[in-house]
Parts: sequence; C-alpha cells; structure tokens
Amino acid sequence: MDRIPKPDQVVAAASNVAQKVLYGGLADLRPMPRTLIDEGELREVYHYRPAASAQVEGDPVLLVTPLAAPSICYDLRRGCSVVEHLVTSGRPTYLVEYGEVSFKNRNLGMEHWIEEVVPTAIREVSAHAGGRPVHVVGWSLGGIFSLLATADGTDLPIASLTVVGSPFDVSLVPLVAPLRPLLNMGLTLGGGRGAITRGYQMMGGAPKPLVKWAFQLSSFQKLVTKPIALATHLDDADFLAQVEAVDRFTANMIAYPGRTFGQLYHRFVKANALKGGTFELEDRTIDIGAIDVPVLVFAGSTDGIAPVQAVQAVTPLLKGSPEVRFEIVPGGHLGMLTGRAARGTTWAVLDEWLDQWSTDAEPAQAPAKKAAAKKTAAKKAPAKRPTAKKAPAKKSAKKSAKKSASKEAIGSNPSRRYSSQGSRSLAR
Repeated sequence: MDRIPKPDQVVAAASNVAQKVLYGGLADLRPMPRTLIDEGELREVYHYRPAASAQVEGDPVLLVTPLAAPSICYDLRRGCSVVEHLVTSGRPTYLVEYGEVSFKNRNLGMEHWIEEVVPTAIREVSAHAGGRPVHVVGWSLGGIFSLLATADGTDLPIASLTVVGSPFDVSLVPLVAPLRPLLNMGLTLGGGRGAITRGYQMMGGAPKPLVKWAFQLSSFQKLVTKPIALATHLDDADFLAQVEAVDRFTANMIAYPGRTFGQLYHRFVKANALKGGTFELEDRTIDIGAIDVPVLVFAGSTDGIAPVQAVQAVTPLLKGSPEVRFEIVPGGHLGMLTGRAARGTTWAVLDEWLDQWSTDAEPAQAPAKKAAAKKTAAKKAPAKRPTAKKAPAKKSAKKSAKKSASKEAIGSNPSRRYSSQGSRSLAR
C-alpha cells in the first residue's frame, strides 16, 4: 500500500479488515482430502485423493514431514499448497506424518524414523501405486531422515530424492555458532550432563512451546517487523492470507521425543556428525555416498535455520548419485517450500525434476511386451529391416523436460547442476 493510499487501496484494505473481523480471516485453510493407507507407532501414511480435473499418471510422490513440524507445511493453504499443486498436476501424491508425540514416546530415537518410519512409508506408497518407484521429497529434518534412510536401505523402491532446506554442516548455521561454546560448557558444569540434557530428560523431550519459540526465534527480524508489514499490506489479501496460514503452522508445532531430541542435540548440533558424510547408527555406519538415486537439493536464499552453505555441504558427499542438482530459491525456511514465490520457483524446478526421473510405463508391462515380441519373432522370420532404436524412457523424459522448462521459472541459478563427477571434485 502506498504511503498515501489510493482510493482503490483504501477500499481493498477496508474489505480485508472486514473479512478478518466478520469471518475470522482471509486464508482458505481447507485441507486437501486424503485417505489413510498405513499406520504404525508415530507413523501415518496418507494418499491424497486425485483431482477430478486432472488425469493421474506417473510415479508417486511421497512427502516426508520433519519432526516437530505439522504436516500442514506441505498443505499450508489453498493457492500455496505443495499438495494441491501436485494433485492438480495429476501426480499420485502421498504424505507421511507422525501424529502427536507424548511422554510415552520418550524412548524413541532417530533409528525409529531412519529404519522403520521412512522405509515403511516408501514401500507402502510403492505398493499402493502398483509397484512403481517413489519420488521422495523431504523438508528440513524430513530431508535428513530421507537421505539417511535411502543410504541405509539401497534396496528401497526410490525413483529420486529431493531435499529441501536440510542443513548438513551445522557449523555454518549462524544461530548455532554463537551458542557452541555454551553447549560445550554445559558438559563441564553438569559433570558430564549439562542443564539442557537434564532438562529434556526430565520432560521426556522438547515440549511444544519450546519448539514454537525456537522456530520464531529463527526469524526474529520478521517477528519484530510483522506489525509494520501487516499495516503496509492491508490492501493485499494474498499477503494477509499467507500470514494467517504461517501463524496457524507455527501454533501447531509438535514436541520432540526425548531420546530423539537428545540425539539431535548431542550429535547434530554439538558434534556436527553429518559434516563428514557418515553417521553412526547402532551397530553400523551409514554412508551418504552409498545413495545411488538422483538427488535434488534446495536451499533458501534467506533461510536462517538452514543457510545456503550449510545445505550445499551435502552435494560433494553424494558420490554415488547419478545426478546431483543444487538450486538456490527465494525464501526463508518455510517460505522456500510453500511461500508465494515458491509457486514460480521451487515448484517449477520440482516439476521439471519429477518429469526428468519418472518412468513412462508401468513396471509390470515391460516384461509382457518383451515376451510377446519374442513369440512373434519365433513365428515369423521376415526379411531384416533397419529399425530405429528407441531411446530409454528416462532419457526421453529428461529431454522433453529440458525443452519445456522455462528458465524464468527456475531458482536463482537455473544452471547450477552437479553430476557425480562434479560432486567428487567439490570434495577435493
């Protein structure tokens, strides 16, 4: 809104205020309809119902929710919903979430998600989609769990992996760096068990209010300037609706289980265990270099929780991946995933990536066609004719995706791609 508002801006602002006061808000917060297809301890796998206006085709997409964040991160509001975008595009869309975490879950560690929740969700989605490979998309800690689960289970039916805002080198996170001396001091003051350790053990984890406060602290500047931003955007219904949706997201944060929070605190935050590309889990070592599927990595240009350099640190570790693509897109930690700018940046790149690495036919059809061809060849022995060779499905999909992609719709650097060879060179 201009410093001296125009008449149409005044009318729009008055209408928006009236909508807020009389009807409670401007955001369309209706969730996309879905059906539960699998469940277990802190595991609920949902299938989103296909849109009537779209023809469903292609490999399924599984959205992996991070711990502590509600699954509405993928379905924020109508018009700014990753789920809505995928469903209306005709993609089979699924999501795994964890439900409410309580004191009884305090003994669950990270291995529960890496060994059981994420792998089971991938297999269930593949089975529900007729045996097709799955495109796994994980945001924040959901991306880290997806990477570790993929590296640990190389037999999982995965078509590609997309990681959104997942920090791999915590030493490059500005919010953590000033606290590192205090974290180390906690061990000395507590005789091996600092105040933070005693606190989460006593509470059985990190409670909701603490998680909410930490998320708000990561965008403290926006929190302080929020009243000014609202006042200057009173005539912008889409802006106000986005603020409402983000406020609802923040208000619905979920607690961390005690043991998992302890592992994240001691191994990720203090020890920066992921930086070297290996992770000790129970009786074995998980090596990120074992991932043999294509990986797309997103970083937000203004992300305070997972800065660009902290996210990019994973790319040279993915030595076994056939292609590693790294994209910087506008937005903070949540905005890069489902902000208003994400509609023309993050989602456009994701669409191109899914098209590039999707199979063109049902897996069960290929052997039948091959057998039929052999049978026909046995019956007839026609003169040899030169035949045109068909390109592999993945390559043709890749070629068409490249032609159709709009450079304007891609992130800050659309040419940023790393092959596995390029990733190895980054490690030197």
